[in-house]
Amino acid sequence: MRYWWVNQNQTFRQEIAGGYLWSPKRNANGARNPFYECMREVSPGDLIFSFVDTRVAAIGISKSYCWECPKPIEFGSVGQNWENVGWRLNTSFTQLLNKIRPKDHMGVLREVLPDRYSPLQPNGNGIQSIYLTELSEEFTEVLGGLIGEEARSLIAAAEAYAAVENDRIVIGDELDVWESRIEQQVETDPSVNETDREAIVRARRGQGLFKQRVIGKAGSNSKLRLIRR
Repeated sequence: MRYWWVNQNQTFRQEIAGGYLWSPKRNANGARNPFYECMREVSPGDLIFSFVDTRVAAIGISKSYCWECPKPIEFGSVGQNWENVGWRLNTSFTQLLNKIRPKDHMGVLREVLPDRYSPLQPNGNGIQSIYLTELSEEFTEVLGGLIGEEARSLIAAAEAYAAVENDRIVIGDELDVWESRIEQQVETDPSVNETDREAIVRARRGQGLFKQRVIGKAGSNSKLRLIRR
């Protein structure tokens, strides 16, 4: 189980309501961004502290690994310079009653700030260039202690979820929708001949994650279970 910090000033409302995190894959200039790359390291059961408007406003438990997904339409005009396809992972968020302001607690937090990719400046101000960054267990323990019982309960829930899920992911039907869109684009592209079309679809289906259908008791509500290779 790992611990993360996400800056959600621009997309807090949409991501909290939708139960997910979404990021571009790269910066607007095409350069690699280590804070977007962190999306690929999150596992089911990891704990995520949401920072918005100078406060830790929510805590999330990751429910999946990330997968390639279009930018959510609910973002609207937010992030106009972001790529149209990025990384998404399902996250169950709980908004906190005790929304602490880290700047008010730097006397204790300063001592445990990460040496690399810290989410906070020594004065307690956030770092806007960071989207998602990993926290140490020591920092998480201090931060959770400041938040109180809400954090302790969610940490315990995340540990239990991680133990049950292990290396499995359940991401529902969203990946199916995305893959179907790709197939439709290939199948309707007049510049692709039939032989190439079949080869492209087969190649796409063979990439990335191994898929296995899990059919519900009624046979109508299926879920997609993905297992990392």
